[in-house]
Amino acid sequence: MKRVIAGAVIALTLSAFGAVAQESTNRVAANTDWSVFVEDNPTECWSVSSPKETVNTRDGRAVAAKRGEILLFVSYRPGSKVKGQVSFTGGYPFAKGSTVSLTVGSNVYQMFTDGEWAWAAPADDDKIVSSMKRGASAILQAQSSRGTKTKDTFSLLGFTAAVDEAGKRCGG
Repeated sequence: MKRVIAGAVIALTLSAFGAVAQESTNRVAANTDWSVFVEDNPTECWSVSSPKETVNTRDGRAVAAKRGEILLFVSYRPGSKVKGQVSFTGGYPFAKGSTVSLTVGSNVYQMFTDGEWAWAAPADDDKIVSSMKRGASAILQAQSSRGTKTKDTFSLLGFTAAVDEAGKRCGG
């Protein structure tokens, strides 16, 4: 029961963070395909990117799909002791109980979902960030609540500089 409650608290906290992250105008750095944002009160720093390629399919066929912003984040919130947290918003509600697959090179990670957000298990954050620093692209595959399968490919050009900058600014 504690784990369920903790997961709900984390999800609510991160959902609130997502709203701030998407609305911020406090970009402090741009590193090729990644940007760094900083907010004060409470202090939050994150590196973020949008996909270079998006493919939506249903029943194995490419389809048009209306989606909101599609963003991949690595976040730091020193007040909450969060360092290098990996999250993703796919621009649609994920299928209930589904996971998002994150692939970097030969490494595959599963992210849990809640609404339009997905997060890596805290034990995987460091491994994912390390993989992303060595990789060329990150591929996120998911399924919407309507059954559409999505595949979003993010460039990792500039990732290391951006994530290091966000971490430095927020004590990560």
